[in-house]
Amino acid sequence: MTESTATTMYRTRTDALTTDVGAGQPVVFAHGTLMDRTMFQPQLEALAPDYRAVAYDLRARTDQYASTYDLVDLAGDCAAVLDGLGEERAVIGGMSMGGFMALRFALAYPERVDGLLLIDSMATPHEPAERETYGQLVEPLERSHDPVPRSLAEGVAGYLFGETTRQMNPALVEAWIDRWATYPGAAVYNELHSWLERPDVTDRLAEIDVPVLVVHGEEDPSIDPSRAEPMLAEIPDARMEQIPNAGHTSTLEAPDGVNEAITSFLDERF
Repeated sequence: MTESTATTMYRTRTDALTTDVGAGQPVVFAHGTLMDRTMFQPQLEALAPDYRAVAYDLRARTDQYASTYDLVDLAGDCAAVLDGLGEERAVIGGMSMGGFMALRFALAYPERVDGLLLIDSMATPHEPAERETYGQLVEPLERSHDPVPRSLAEGVAGYLFGETTRQMNPALVEAWIDRWATYPGAAVYNELHSWLERPDVTDRLAEIDVPVLVVHGEEDPSIDPSRAEPMLAEIPDARMEQIPNAGHTSTLEAPDGVNEAITSFLDERF
């Protein structure tokens, strides 16, 4: 199969697409829908003294946003990121969509995975009603290169941030709404559709033979923690840490709790 232009880009333009700090065991983070690599800045700062910590922008935040793609393509991009970094293996961390990708990366490239960090994510697909709601939400954006309407950006904040954050840290929420309102509509449409119809991978989780940490905000309005818990029964070596006062974007909403969970896991295993 011919490698896509986007995947080639990740191999050849890694410096422009990543934040790369520290040295040691590599830990690579992939963001969720509407987010970008800066959502992991607190984690990069916490890990840099002891690890090579990397976060990268997925296709939707690059000039490759206009073409359709799926999670298999994004897993190929992640492999190309590792190539560009000169790393054979890494701990792969993913939030939400990034977690959907990370699971598929572990199944497709097991020889390149030292461990997984699954943040506010799950192995099962979304329910039909959810798929319909999300699809209708972005339908007007399908071929639009104009910025996302601010009204839509404001509306989706309730999916990305928990109640505590919306009440106690409105500046964080507003800063991201401002950013979302600059995105080309087609970028968001293709980003959401990269995972909207994904198949269930629960029946393959037993194949994952590396340590796995599931991190989940207790107030996640998009993926309730109970939807992540079944992974613990299927993955041979997995544990879960729930983060109080955090929603779907727990890495930014409660960074201290997320950092403690991740560093404790990595320090024990690596």
